[in-house]
Amino acid sequence: MDCLIIGAGPAGLTAATYLARFKRRVSIVDAGSSRARYIPVSHNVPGFPFGIAGTELLAKLRAQAEQFGVTVESDRIERIERDDREFVAHASQKQWRARRILLATGVVDEQPRIDGLDDAIERGIVRICAICDGFEAQDHRIAVYGPMEQAVRHATFLRTFSRSVTAVSTEQSEADTERLHALAAESGIEIRANPRELALDETGCEFVFDDEAVERFDTVYPVLGAKGQTQLAVELGARVDATGELVVDRHMQTTVEHLYAAGDVVSGLNQVSVAVGHAAIAATAIHNSLPSNYL
Repeated sequence: MDCLIIGAGPAGLTAATYLARFKRRVSIVDAGSSRARYIPVSHNVPGFPFGIAGTELLAKLRAQAEQFGVTVESDRIERIERDDREFVAHASQKQWRARRILLATGVVDEQPRIDGLDDAIERGIVRICAICDGFEAQDHRIAVYGPMEQAVRHATFLRTFSRSVTAVSTEQSEADTERLHALAAESGIEIRANPRELALDETGCEFVFDDEAVERFDTVYPVLGAKGQTQLAVELGARVDATGELVVDRHMQTTVEHLYAAGDVVSGLNQVSVAVGHAAIAATAIHNSLPSNYL
């Protein structure tokens, strides 16, 4: 085939639609772990003024790709090899051969290990992306939970939306605390450290601290980090940046020839609209890099 796309999130599905409309032979292999499925309702996806759930957005993007003949197969690619001028992608019991590959494998967020997490995300008590939904958390009592540096910086961003934002640091001992406390004071942010327990209920969350203090919040943003799903590319020699995400050129090609990447797996702003833009650039570049397919 012309291109195998790995991952059926917004980037992968959009790229598939473009390539199919360029009359290229394209398939998608998807492990079913798109980060977008966690979006309860997004109000910053262009074209949906009343918001759209992540699962609904994925369904629409998939239906659009399939309308042009794209096949989406449920499987997990375990490794990729080069064979002459093609790639060979291997799953446990099947393989695919393609002249180009687009990785749209995304990132996996580190989340607190706590009962009721999925329900809390659906209710908007636990939120994953301040850029996406800080507007919806207006006037909430917000906690940002993670290493001190990340917690304080995310908290300053969220001060746009709330007067009550607390950075809850997961670290027992922190470097450069003077600078971070100064930034917090300047921004009107409280810092609490060493939470012993985090509990969720139907209306919010509670932290219990080592000093036995209990603080309740309407919303918590975990900022515990995210891991880019780059292993398949790295094993082929692709380069990642300091954050562990793939380095690409202006055509979304990685440092491995004919291996492209789009969406959250690429270094940059992790947003649906950015992923869609990556996909358009990558798909067009892939089409132009292939031999002509004139009628």
